[in-house]
Amino acid sequence: MSEGIPTHSEKEPTRKEKIIALAVELSESRESFAFPGIDPEFYSKIKAGQEEDPDHSTPIDELVERFKNEGMKVVLGKYPESGNVFILPAQSDDIENDSVFPRHLQINEGMNDKLKELISLGRS
Repeated sequence: MSEGIPTHSEKEPTRKEKIIALAVELSESRESFAFPGIDPEFYSKIKAGQEEDPDHSTPIDELVERFKNEGMKVVLGKYPESGNVFILPAQSDDIENDSVFPRHLQINEGMNDKLKELISLGRS
């Protein structure tokens, strides 16, 4: 009896497919997560961009306060298949002005494992 090379009937999901699946699961749970903080490098870039265009969106310092007070939620964009995922304050539905991307968040030890994976995939 000879053994052949194992075949996989299903292909490995792509990075984008993993991001979408995690985001769908996290957003459908309607769970509010504790805010882990904004990565300092991204905070500096966001802050600099807002200083150049102050009317574009909610100031990052105001958003950080709202995240601390309200918690945060994961939201998919208008076209979920595009893989656009946003983090909003728990009480907001304003993707245009109140969002950051998952990659902007810090990763902390006690945070939800799926949220950690979403942040990591967003950075890769």
